[in-house]
Amino acid sequence: MKKITYAALAAGVVFAAGQAGASELWNQHLRGSDIGGALGALPPAGVYFVDDNYYGAFSLDNDKSQSSQLKLDVYVNIPILLWSTGIKILGADYAVGIAQPFDYTNLNYAADSDHWGTFNTVLIPAALSWTLGDFRVKGQLAIAVDDASSSPSSLPARGGAGSGNAYNTFEPSIGASYLKDGWNASVALRYDTSTADDSHYVSATKNEKYQSGDQISTDWTFTKALGKWTVGAGAYTQSQIERDQINGVSTAGTSRVNAGAGPIVGYQFGGIGVTANYDHQILNHNDFGGDVFQVRFVVPLY
Repeated sequence: MKKITYAALAAGVVFAAGQAGASELWNQHLRGSDIGGALGALPPAGVYFVDDNYYGAFSLDNDKSQSSQLKLDVYVNIPILLWSTGIKILGADYAVGIAQPFDYTNLNYAADSDHWGTFNTVLIPAALSWTLGDFRVKGQLAIAVDDASSSPSSLPARGGAGSGNAYNTFEPSIGASYLKDGWNASVALRYDTSTADDSHYVSATKNEKYQSGDQISTDWTFTKALGKWTVGAGAYTQSQIERDQINGVSTAGTSRVNAGAGPIVGYQFGGIGVTANYDHQILNHNDFGGDVFQVRFVVPLY
């Protein structure tokens, strides 16, 4: 099974920036970002570097999935450092991690609206994975810290979209994997809840309190390892279960729903794993959306 583990097991341990939203800047989870991973497992004890690269060309859709003229190109790079400690807690393998995503955005509404910046730093204080025969079950907590280089409360000097959120986000999650004879059937479920942005930008003379609604997201993976190659398919869903609130008032048109699916291919270069997946958008309400392409590198450092 080791041909599948190093690329698949080290993936799926962090969440990061999502596509720009209709009323706020970023979703709380990068939809489909964990596709291709063994979402209930952790890699063998050691230190791993994961580099995730995510690109999409999107348009803003309304609640009837009708596209507007507002377009967005986005590229997100997510460097992740993961330490699978080798320590057992309650019979589970224990890991910690940290990520510092970078993102590029380009809106079509005005000149000079392209912008590079840093998203909120993501901390993973605890990931616990239990081995139950051919199954793995993992519980995890990730925290996105309010330290983005720009946001709706501190817009880029040149204009355009900010690079992160002006609030903290907490994401508990649970994942499960069936791993046998090169097969990987995995699913992860996450719940995102955030603190409020008390100074959301409206105009040069006006700010407001913006509370993002809680979200639930899933990532799905079904792959087979064939020697050094891995092939299969994946899917994602994302649902905002609460409307956003502005100054305590529920706001229409802010309940987002997204879904997509597509193929996965991977290759093992010695100890370095490379996984690519393409996801075709199936459903998108009240959000920027479109097809996405992702490439992930997993490098064991120690």
